[in-house]
Amino acid sequence: MTNFSKDLALHIKAGYPIIDIVSAEEDRVLERVDEVRKDPKIWAQPRQLFIWTISRGWLTPEGQSPGREDTSPPERALAFADGFDKPALFLLKDFHPYLEDRYPKSSLVVRMLRDLAPRLQASGKTLIWVSPVLRIPPELEKDVTVLDLPMPTESEYRAVLDDYIGRYAKNAKVVFDLDEEGKDQLVKACQGLTKCEAENALAKAIVGRGRLGKDDVGAILAEKEQIIRKSGILEYMASVESFQTIGGLANLKDWLRQRNKAFTQRARDFGLPHPRGVLLVGVPGCGKSLAAKAVAAEWQKPLVKFDLGRVFAGLVGESEERMRRALSVAEGVAPAVLWIDELEKGLSGLGGGGDGGVASRVFGNLLTWMEEKQKPVFVVATANDISRLPPELLRKGRMDEIFFVDLPNTRERAEILMIHLARRQRDPGQFDIAALVHQTEGFNGAELAEVVTNGLFAAFSEREEDPRLDSRHLLQAARELVPLSRSRSADIDRLRAWAAENCRPAGRAADANAGTGSGPSESLVERQARRLDLE
Repeated sequence: MTNFSKDLALHIKAGYPIIDIVSAEEDRVLERVDEVRKDPKIWAQPRQLFIWTISRGWLTPEGQSPGREDTSPPERALAFADGFDKPALFLLKDFHPYLEDRYPKSSLVVRMLRDLAPRLQASGKTLIWVSPVLRIPPELEKDVTVLDLPMPTESEYRAVLDDYIGRYAKNAKVVFDLDEEGKDQLVKACQGLTKCEAENALAKAIVGRGRLGKDDVGAILAEKEQIIRKSGILEYMASVESFQTIGGLANLKDWLRQRNKAFTQRARDFGLPHPRGVLLVGVPGCGKSLAAKAVAAEWQKPLVKFDLGRVFAGLVGESEERMRRALSVAEGVAPAVLWIDELEKGLSGLGGGGDGGVASRVFGNLLTWMEEKQKPVFVVATANDISRLPPELLRKGRMDEIFFVDLPNTRERAEILMIHLARRQRDPGQFDIAALVHQTEGFNGAELAEVVTNGLFAAFSEREEDPRLDSRHLLQAARELVPLSRSRSADIDRLRAWAAENCRPAGRAADANAGTGSGPSESLVERQARRLDLE
C-alpha cells in the first residue's frame, strides 16, 4: 500500500466526514480508494463504494444504479448518501462547480453538506470529492480535509511500460529495442507525467515509429513541454545558450558548474541536498537573463520561465490556486530550472491593501515552497531594483547564493565583443579589440552587442555592393551610443554600494589569472581575451 493510500485509510478510519482529493487522475484515485476499501487489514468486510457523476448519478463500481431514483442532481445525490444506512464510501467526481455561486442551488448544497457532516462522522460514512482544482466554500472549511494525490512512482511508470511491452510483444510490426538501462531511462523521462500522459507518450512513440527504444526519451520530454504550455502560467524555453557564449561572469559560472554535480545520486549518498537556487541582481543589460538560459543548457535540464504577473486573477482564491498549480507543474517536470525574470516587478503589489492581501498570500506561498521544496527544481531569479525586493526573500535557506552582476571590466568587454563578432561570422582577430575596449568603458553587455550591430549597419550602408566591416565602423558606433552607466550613474552607484555588503561578485577582478596560465574552466574566448594587450 502506498503512503497516499495509508494516509487516506487513516482519515477514513478516524471518521473524517469529507475528503477532497485534488487530482485530474480520476482512475488512479479510484484505484487507491478501491485498494483501501478492500484491505482486510483495515476492515473485516469491504466497505461499499458508490461513484457519482452529474451525468449518471450514483453507480456501483460495476456500473449499476443502487436505486430507481434519479440521483444526478447534486442535492439528490447528498440526500441518497444521507439516507444510506450502512458504512460506505461515496466518491463524487467534479463536485466543485456545485459549491460555487454560479450554480443556482449552491446555497442549498452547502447547507446540506454542513448538516450532513456530523451525521457522516457518526455513521461510518465518508464523502470523497475528486477534482483537478481546489474549491472549498468558507462555510465548509472546518469540515473538509484536503489530500493531494502525488505523481506516479517509478514502479507505476515501470508497470505502464511493462504493460505496453506485454501488449505488443506478439505484434511483428512493433520492435522493442530496450535493455534494463533503456527501460530505466524511459521511466526516468516519464517522471512528472500523469499516468495517462505517460501512456499517451509511449503509445505515440510506438504508433509513430513502430518501435520503442531509449532514443524515444526525447518524445517523452516533448510531452512535458505540452504540460508546461497547458498550465497557462509557465512557459517552456528552448535553451540554446551556453557558458561558452557568455562573456565574463567567471565566478558565477564556476559556482554553477560546482552545483551541477550535486544533482546526482552519489551527491545524495554523500549527504548533499539538491541545490535550491540563485538570485542574480545587478545592472540591467549585463547578462542576468542570458545566464539563466545558459544554466539549463549547460545542465541539460528543461528551462521553465515563470511569469508572476500571470498568477494574479480576479476571482477570490484563484490567484493562490494558480500559484499552487504553477509550482506543482514545475515540480512535475523536475529536475528542471525555473527562471523568474525581473522578480521585483512580479512582487510590485506587496504592501498595498487594494487587493485584499492577495499579493502577500501569493508571495508567502512562493517563499514557503522555495524553502520546503523537496523536488530538484533549481530557481534562477533575476532582479534589477533591489529596493523593491522584500528582505525575507534574501535570507539563506531560500536561495543558495546572491550574485551581483556588475558592468563588464576590461577583459570581460573584450570577451563579449569577440563573442558577438564571431556570432556575426567575423574573425575577432581582424579587429582592434583593444581600441574598442577602451572606447566602450562603462558599457553593459547589451550595449556592446548593439555596437556590433550598429557597426554592421554602418558598413552595409556605406558600400552595399561589397560591404566590409572595419574597426572604424565599430569605434564610431561606440562613440555615438550613450551607455546606461552615464545616464543612470547614481542608481548604479547605489546598487554597487548595496551589493558590496550583500552579494558575491559574479565576475572576477580584471587582473585575476593575469599570468600566462589559464583558469580551470576557461573558454577559448576567455583565453584569447587574456592574451590581449588591453593596457
